[in-house]
Amino acid sequence: MKQWVVESKDKDFDGLVYQDAPVPEVGESEVLVKLQAASLNYRDLIIPKGKYPFPTKLPVVPASDGAGEVVEVGSKVTEFKKGDRVATLFNQGHQYGEIDIPATHTGLGGVIDGVLREYGIFNEKGLVKAAKNLSALENSTLACAALTSWNALYGLKPLKPGQTVLVQGTGGVSMFALQFAKAAGATVIATTSSDQKGEKLKKLGADHVINYKIDPHWGETARKLTPDAAGVDHVIEVGGPGTLRQSFNCIKYEGVISVIGFLGGVNAQDQPAVLDTLSNICTVRGVYVGSKALMRDMIRAIEANDIHPVVDEKVFTLDQARDAYEYMWAQKHFGKLTIKVN
Repeated sequence: MKQWVVESKDKDFDGLVYQDAPVPEVGESEVLVKLQAASLNYRDLIIPKGKYPFPTKLPVVPASDGAGEVVEVGSKVTEFKKGDRVATLFNQGHQYGEIDIPATHTGLGGVIDGVLREYGIFNEKGLVKAAKNLSALENSTLACAALTSWNALYGLKPLKPGQTVLVQGTGGVSMFALQFAKAAGATVIATTSSDQKGEKLKKLGADHVINYKIDPHWGETARKLTPDAAGVDHVIEVGGPGTLRQSFNCIKYEGVISVIGFLGGVNAQDQPAVLDTLSNICTVRGVYVGSKALMRDMIRAIEANDIHPVVDEKVFTLDQARDAYEYMWAQKHFGKLTIKVN
């Protein structure tokens, strides 16, 4: 079979090598999957660039998010059978409840071989049954961005109908959060840097769109859009230091700011302090993807509401994965960027 391997963190994307490899053999608790599709995350780009701050173990087959069909199961496997459509779990060891330290060392495509290959072996704990209403390409987008946004909205303090959610930008996590929030009967305020992207956000169901380039004080603007100007219940915080002050400015008492990324860079002035959580009476929470139990809940919601991930029009093939990395690094994508494997 063919596969990609990250061999180095010092050569940028030249650290990605396309090679032949034997099809792995199934152990007693393992499942052999013929991978049909994969999708890329920002994490996949920064691992070969040497900028990923979490554990990695090189050489490794990259990418955490994949979908495919079961072709063989080990003798002790009970959850899956040949022919089942499956999707991968990001942290293979995070089964339910809160994440612990050992589970943080089971990241697919970073510590454990990922999905940019024609066939993959996974412990049965590291897979879930794919959403019935989605194609393989769509199912391949669920493991990281979708589950992270689901955890943000349902992992600590579940979103309720009629509440307000603020999402930042048009990245994968924000797009999924917008769709999940609308399906739950929430009001969604979205921020973006361009009117063109704003129109796309409205088509996806955003109730209000704020251009943060035109309105740098978008936090106060968002607050005014909520009932009695009380503030938003959930903020999906992907900008980090550059946006956190405005997230505090719009959060409701007892609201939750879910910190997912730092796309706005790591250095910014006017950074909120820990005591701002007290003066704003809110929770600020770091989110690290989610458990298998949460992923099953999410897939049931996707099926029940017939939610379809936002996928970029351009689809790459496995041998073009390096080109896909370049395309995504240049920010040419809208929604999730997918790779057809088989």
